[in-house]
Amino acid sequence: MNTAARLGLLGGTFDPIHVGHVAAARAARTRLGLDRVLLLPSNVPPHRPQPLVSVHHRFAMVALAVAGEDGLEASDLELSAPGPSYTAATLQRLHDRGYRASQLFFVIGADAFAEIDTWRDYPRFLEDAAFVVVNRGARSALDMPAAVPSIASRMVPVDERWQVSHDASRSVLLLDDAMPAVSSTGIRARVNEGHSIAGLVPALVEAHIFKHQLYTGVPAHERSGAHHGTANLLHEQEHH
Repeated sequence: MNTAARLGLLGGTFDPIHVGHVAAARAARTRLGLDRVLLLPSNVPPHRPQPLVSVHHRFAMVALAVAGEDGLEASDLELSAPGPSYTAATLQRLHDRGYRASQLFFVIGADAFAEIDTWRDYPRFLEDAAFVVVNRGARSALDMPAAVPSIASRMVPVDERWQVSHDASRSVLLLDDAMPAVSSTGIRARVNEGHSIAGLVPALVEAHIFKHQLYTGVPAHERSGAHHGTANLLHEQEHH
């Protein structure tokens, strides 16, 4: 890793990754002048049901989703670590690799950030990176001062006055860009019911889902490729 870079981090189960995830990563990179944004599938989500498909498929879908996306990369940083994928531990691993808090930008949906005071090691990990809150469904990033008033003083709207050169460490950056209204839960339901998911996930992800019969109600041990075919890709919120 280039430890001189400004690095964005977008984590989640990605079960499956969808166009909203990609839009959030793209917006953070563009608006904040980030060198790269890593999309990190979680290993074991601490406070969520376990993913329906294997880590191999989830990593493969993330890699396919960002193929050709300048500055967006799939990362196995959390998949390579045992146990629950806690944000505090992920940030600590990056600090151990030489990154400073001023270089790290943790991207998170407004719905998840509204509950951040329930996360492990809160509020200590707010010192380890800037947090970038993006709109999620009906929840606006600009609602966060009211949702988490105890840290409202850290919150800074990203508007036309924002300067890329700012040291944003320990800040909560509110990115009020429009995001696609789509969810992994809804996508899984549509696949299982036989409906189209065109436009809800990147085209390569859609092809992967149907090639391997993911989310169709077929038992995992009967799914094509459930135990092979994508394992070679493993060489690299949910987050609590």
